[in-house]
Amino acid sequence: MKAVLCKEWGLPETLVVEDVPSPVAGPGEVLVEVHAAGVNFPDTLIIQKKYQYQPDLPFSPGGEVAGVVKAVGEGVTAWKPGDRVLASSTWGGYAQEIVVKAERAMPIPEGMDFVTASAYVLAYGTSLHALKDRARLVAGETLLVLGAAGGVGISAIEIAKAMGARVIACASSEDKLALCRERGADETINYATEDLRERIKALTGGKGPDVIYDPVGGPYTEPAFRSIAWEGRHLVVGFAAGEIPKLPLNLTLLKSASVVGVFWGAFLQRDPAVTRQHLRDLFELYTSGKVKPPITKTYKLEEAAQALRDVMERRVKGKVAILPRG
Repeated sequence: MKAVLCKEWGLPETLVVEDVPSPVAGPGEVLVEVHAAGVNFPDTLIIQKKYQYQPDLPFSPGGEVAGVVKAVGEGVTAWKPGDRVLASSTWGGYAQEIVVKAERAMPIPEGMDFVTASAYVLAYGTSLHALKDRARLVAGETLLVLGAAGGVGISAIEIAKAMGARVIACASSEDKLALCRERGADETINYATEDLRERIKALTGGKGPDVIYDPVGGPYTEPAFRSIAWEGRHLVVGFAAGEIPKLPLNLTLLKSASVVGVFWGAFLQRDPAVTRQHLRDLFELYTSGKVKPPITKTYKLEEAAQALRDVMERRVKGKVAILPRG
């Protein structure tokens, strides 16, 4: 089979595509024939040895896939060859086949194609966990989304609207903001051309947002947090801007506000019962038509480096995926 390999730590251009032996499902594992692999910002970090998890070299990046079960290992009864599944794996997804633990595979809902399935669970699972568990967002509150046109940003908009919140979406261009409005954003801010704090003040009547969803970091975190409402919650989701910001802690005191970390990958392992309920909720949101990942581009396996570069440089709107068999 063919696989994208990271053989040395570095930028996407160091990746290679090679023929490698097909993996074998061991006890408690399933072998999945990969039809689509979602591309996510953590994939750009893991190849640079900047992610929380660091596999041994060489390895294939890619943390979520969709495909068909090809074989099952000893003791696996929940799956059989031919089953359509999506699966999370942290790494290994940019390949034509992958072995995952049986419990990390999920059935693809009726009517969901492979590409959509591969781009759904990580982004939308992160946002559901962030907004429901960490921020405890309630109907009628205002959510400010930074980096709103990216995969997790769009998922935050759609899930927040399904929860009854008012959403202000922030992005760096008008075409990105147009996508945010299509996905339900009530108001938008172009922080490349507008003063972020002044626009937040104007759109919230001086009150500020109750919750800030921040997958960007960099220069936008502090001005957003300075604008937060009394007892607001600032969700730290990631640092797509590349810079991990520093906040003056007196700001939390002045607004009685909270800075709240969001690490969905660790949550999956620590609370499997709640995770299973979240997955049921995610599939219900999809089948009811309340959310739908916008897939804006697909790439061939040989174009994986370009896909990661596009994500790194924030050229991507919505979600993108790699087609290992395309």
